[in-house]
Amino acid sequence: MQDDLSRVLAAIRGQPWAIMPDYLGAIEAIATRAFNAGALQSVAADGHAARLDDGLHAVAAVGSRLEGARMSTVRDGAAVLPVFGPIFPRATMVSSSAGGAALDAIMRDFRVALADPDVTQIVMLFDSPGGVVSGLGEAAEAIRASVKPVTAFVTGQCASAAYWLASQATTIVLEPAASVGSIGVMLSGSRQVAPDASGNRGFDVISTHAPMKRPDPDTDDGRAAMQVSVDEAEAVFMADVAKGRKVSVATVRSEFGRGGMVVAKTAVELGMADQVGTLEGVLSKARVPGDKKAGGQRAPFSAQVEMRRRAAN
Repeated sequence: MQDDLSRVLAAIRGQPWAIMPDYLGAIEAIATRAFNAGALQSVAADGHAARLDDGLHAVAAVGSRLEGARMSTVRDGAAVLPVFGPIFPRATMVSSSAGGAALDAIMRDFRVALADPDVTQIVMLFDSPGGVVSGLGEAAEAIRASVKPVTAFVTGQCASAAYWLASQATTIVLEPAASVGSIGVMLSGSRQVAPDASGNRGFDVISTHAPMKRPDPDTDDGRAAMQVSVDEAEAVFMADVAKGRKVSVATVRSEFGRGGMVVAKTAVELGMADQVGTLEGVLSKARVPGDKKAGGQRAPFSAQVEMRRRAAN
């Protein structure tokens, strides 16, 4: 059992993450089934659980299910695609336990919306602390190359990996209390300072000519190798953000929060987003194919969403 746990944690720690640090600790806690761990308590108070439930209800209230999609809905030509919770490359036991989103499922729905002739606009609804770096570059390129307008609407937080994706949208709209940023990449790790609970001390034997196969963070060379890994991933991240927001990499590096989160109004002023608004305002701009004006009755939907949000708060 201890060996299995070590393998799970090694898999989590063995890849770069574009995520808020507290959430990576929470994911490790979930993986070990330590549901009462302090790592979980540190993120429990940020309101993400209530926002997640509220967001799912809001998406369910938007029109009807998009045919062929797993989790998206469509109304008046607007496909609404939720991106909630930590982002993983694909669905796993850990992602399900963490309330996370699978990147392959997100992009499958995105392709369905692109192919549907009745969809004129794609709205990606974000509330995510970020996630695994793997696959984000390709997904970002697909969103940036979309032949249909894409709006990223942020209902809570859009951090790190989530902002990597959102920054590629045609337009980014934030709720007044929403925030974006945490641009950067991290690697998690641990070191053995005493025998573990079972009395066994773990160790690895690496072949002579492959010292960087498992860098040792306790050595200068090992830490330098790990630093190169996260810096290279960060460079790709920042380059994509720069392309999506149509600014220089230097601007992203110096003005887009420097790894911190930025609240809605300031984010717009810095160019990290385009405007502060509401989901209903975004959807009201959608057009039915062939119509010059947006159609449908929107007041009932707006009232439902507002009631759910107040109840969640």
